[in-house]
Amino acid sequence: MSRPSAPSRDEYFWFRSITTRWSDNDIYGHINNVVYYGYFDTVANSYLIEEGGLDIHAGPTIGLVVASSCAYHAPLEHPSDIQGGLRIDRLGTSSVQYGIGIFESGSETAAANGTFTHVFVDRDQRTSLPIPDELRRALSAIQVPA
Repeated sequence: MSRPSAPSRDEYFWFRSITTRWSDNDIYGHINNVVYYGYFDTVANSYLIEEGGLDIHAGPTIGLVVASSCAYHAPLEHPSDIQGGLRIDRLGTSSVQYGIGIFESGSETAAANGTFTHVFVDRDQRTSLPIPDELRRALSAIQVPA
């Protein structure tokens, strides 16, 4: 089975710096695989809040994760300066699939990459809702061309 190649920085449209923590390392001396999912969450939600106006505390619409995946290409360790790159791979009526790459500072290829899917729902009822207009505009701005 061949491994897919690591994506490059130019495949992503928005970047967020991420601070690694001592607790991110595992006994093998590198960032543990489960920590990357936290990085994905940080990158996607930072974009939603900063660029899409998502009110995570009191807004009527919230995003729930329904699927995620990750491919690992190179180990990272704390302390490291890293960035998460973000793009929109698929934009539906009530869901979005993000493409996310995790890059060590100065590296043109991702140490890890994956997907993260949100379905937007009513905060109280947890029923699916169309993505709000302001948020849709922000997501469309970093969508991979068809």
